Amino acid sequence: MRPGGNRGWLLRLVIAFGFAQGAVSMARPAVSYRALALGADERAVGVIAGVYALLPLFAAVPLGRRTDHGRCAPLLPFGVILIAGGCALSGVADSLGTMALWSGVMGLGHLSFVIGAQSLVARQSAPHEQDRNFGHFTIGASLGQLVGPIAAGSLIDGSDMAGSSALALVVAGAGAAVAFTSLWRIEHRPTSTASRTEHGGRVPVVRILRARGVPTGILVSLSVLSATDVLTAYLPVVGEHRGIAPSVIGLLLSLRAAATIACRLVLTPLLRLLGRTALLTVTCLLAALLCAGVALPVPVWALAVMLAALGFCLGVGQPLSMTTVVRAAPDGARSTALALRLTGNRLGQVAAPAAAGLIAGVAGVAAPFMMLGGLLLVSAASSLRAPAPQGAPEAGTVPGDRRLRAGLRRSGDI
Repeated sequence: MRPGGNRGWLLRLVIAFGFAQGAVSMARPAVSYRALALGADERAVGVIAGVYALLPLFAAVPLGRRTDHGRCAPLLPFGVILIAGGCALSGVADSLGTMALWSGVMGLGHLSFVIGAQSLVARQSAPHEQDRNFGHFTIGASLGQLVGPIAAGSLIDGSDMAGSSALALVVAGAGAAVAFTSLWRIEHRPTSTASRTEHGGRVPVVRILRARGVPTGILVSLSVLSATDVLTAYLPVVGEHRGIAPSVIGLLLSLRAAATIACRLVLTPLLRLLGRTALLTVTCLLAALLCAGVALPVPVWALAVMLAALGFCLGVGQPLSMTTVVRAAPDGARSTALALRLTGNRLGQVAAPAAAGLIAGVAGVAAPFMMLGGLLLVSAASSLRAPAPQGAPEAGTVPGDRRLRAGLRRSGDI
């Protein structure tokens, strides 16, 4: 069957992704509350959040290569099984070590699903349909990121945190399992087998990492994702210290996600107005200041304003870091460069929450946000000092680049 035929597969993929992403977005804050109920301190919460990315850290590149040379669909149910099992088993875990284990399983499942789903969209979309299909595909992620934290906040009760957080995790697991209903025979029979390379032999990893612009793209992506991840894990801790109800924390996290979506809707006009380098530098700088501001003991309404502005600024980093890496990578090594970027993301998800936990244990719950501010400042400086490669024009100037740019803009951090 030719690419682009039988469009029902795309709607089913969006539905499946909505349930899978919603389950993960619901489970992440619920895991933090569950850990607190089991007696975890700030340091332990950071370690558990970091384990979520530990298995994906080692699996990203091998899974990407697997989809390059085989079918995508088997990764989808495999990912759903791991997400559902990781969520539900986190809810019944009675020790912090067990919770950390199932958190890692959940993270591996999410990575598997995302790699399989993105590859499926790319493989089954005709070139002129890729803009629209990637945009529709990410609707599932956006809905999941909005609904998940609100659902968690509505179920978790501060007076019975242990029982209510366990219930939220079991419900998240059941929600992920619903994704199975949309995955039956979702992949068309492949019409050709992908070659191992498009341009001869493999480009060495060292050469890719030395390409001008690739390290900057990886650093920006790592910083932005680390900020989002630590914010998701530690805002519940901030709420506990300041007496903010879990339901309000859930709304604040969803507000951040909504602002990120809004940013990506106006990304193209912003690029035309400021250019890639200036936009990336300014948003990283503002995000650094806003992260530090979250550490201040401000009223809830002021916290909401800061989180909305922070979400808008963080929405720039992921899509622009993707285009930066793609433009800078040597010919025939773009997929490998993006896999290295994803590996950097997972490294940040392991190291940043763990470091945040250590800092919080010594300097208090506000310290992780100051750490994030420093990391984003480094990214802003890197963006300013590392211009785009020669011959790589600013976004919006090359008609032939529109499909790639639009797909990356809408795909966000998935």
